[in-house]
Amino acid sequence: MRARGIDLRFSTEVARLERAGGSLRATLLDGTTIDTDVVLIAVGRFPTTTDLGLELAGVAVDASGAIVIDQHCRSTVPHIFAIGDCAGRTRAMDLTPIAIAEAMAVVDTVFRGRPTAVDYTNVPTAVFSDPCLACVGPTEDQARALLGAVDVYRSSFLPLKNTLSGRRQRTLMKLLVDAATDRVVGAHMLGPEAAEIIQGLAIAITAGATKAQFDATIAIHPTAAEEFVTMRTRSGS
Repeated sequence: MRARGIDLRFSTEVARLERAGGSLRATLLDGTTIDTDVVLIAVGRFPTTTDLGLELAGVAVDASGAIVIDQHCRSTVPHIFAIGDCAGRTRAMDLTPIAIAEAMAVVDTVFRGRPTAVDYTNVPTAVFSDPCLACVGPTEDQARALLGAVDVYRSSFLPLKNTLSGRRQRTLMKLLVDAATDRVVGAHMLGPEAAEIIQGLAIAITAGATKAQFDATIAIHPTAAEEFVTMRTRSGS
């Protein structure tokens, strides 16, 4: 991103916004200023539950206002369920597909007599930046804390289309493998179409595919995705 002229500032925040002639001036906490045409602020979300009268119904909420639920999305009042962004257990995953999965679980639990809980273990996620960043499963540190011995396979390369166009933007891929079982537990990618590729890998990881099965899969060449089935050399364990 920096090579393309994007100015990234970390460990700071905007302290003040003001008009400066025909521009907007953002003053950061360290006192530096940035003059720009447009300011986009992404500050996150909180459940808007304060005016619902939940306390009168006996429905418990946590400190953020999210409704406290059990594994079946049931609140502290047995006949009241909560799903999606207002549900406390999923605050780290405010994703539309999570809410849909929880809705289907509630339907199965309440109307079909099949108590169903959503499995949040392998939720694929993406940052739709350019280049795109996507992953499924734990980070490398999380995998080591959970499993102990983890084999890491990593590949960094210049995609063929960037070689032809002269762009120097590289792609990064990583697979995390449980050393004890050979099961692939995580996949991470930074590069074009990362979200599309990780969505496919999420199926294999959810199904419990092993590194040996990844290795036995024939690659589509030339593609970036083929790297996930041709990485043979461990970069760490």
